[in-house]
Amino acid sequence: MASTTLADDIRQKLGTLSPAERKVARVILAGYPAAGFETVAVLAERAAVSAPTVIRFVNRLGYQGFPDFQAALREELEARNASPLSLYESADFGASRTGEDKDAGTGEGPDSALLRHGSRLFTDAVTATLAELPPHDFEHAVRLLADRRRRITLAGGRFTHLLAQYLGLHLMQLRDDVRFLPDRDVERTAVLAALTRRDVLVVFDYRRYESDKTTMASLVQEQGGKVVLFTDTWLSPAAPHAEVVLPSRVTAPSPYDSLVPTLAVLETVVAGVITTLGDEARRRMQHGEDVARRAGLY
Repeated sequence: MASTTLADDIRQKLGTLSPAERKVARVILAGYPAAGFETVAVLAERAAVSAPTVIRFVNRLGYQGFPDFQAALREELEARNASPLSLYESADFGASRTGEDKDAGTGEGPDSALLRHGSRLFTDAVTATLAELPPHDFEHAVRLLADRRRRITLAGGRFTHLLAQYLGLHLMQLRDDVRFLPDRDVERTAVLAALTRRDVLVVFDYRRYESDKTTMASLVQEQGGKVVLFTDTWLSPAAPHAEVVLPSRVTAPSPYDSLVPTLAVLETVVAGVITTLGDEARRRMQHGEDVARRAGLY
């Protein structure tokens, strides 16, 4: 799986482009991904450059021609919109796995081979995810979550609500003003309507993306609040509204995207918040332990 999108590649290479090529890049980025499917002539007109400049631009990105560039963009969009069913069918997960099958090289059965395969995939995905996170974005996320003047609201999706709860329950032990976005419509509307500049919305949104997450992020941005987005490497549509975007790889041995790399990022974020809060975190944890014991909860 590619670790970056075409948009990321374009942004990274802006400094190496000629002024005319940068015009093409900005037109594509402003309308990404749809602008990438325009014709050479239309892009050239919108960027106020010549058609050969558009061709030189895609050549600079490493493509032999404009059709190759569009094919790569189309492949990226297909991956971005993939479902577990489409991944199942494309990777032939339904192939027979019987106890009689043996790995020719090791003599292992399929289950042992699957364990080794999973170990390699998860190790590589976690290592790559942490290595690819921009330190500035990670540090900014930690600062926002550790800022006790801010109110933290967390929202997840079909599966990722589990990650929102995991991070939120940790933050609740370290600081005040941490809550989950309610599920019921009236309560959810009330919370969203009351968001202000002091609010930080932590959003988890992975393919197939959920439109309400983009709407929430937009509302917070409009009110001057901050959005911290956890997403995959294809980036949620909520990304343009986020102050911080923390992408993770989702490689898995099954047709379901893995949340293991994201969990590693969350663990690291929690460690960062504890370090930033210092002794205040310890006092908050101690107070929570004392209250829980008196209430007979622990």
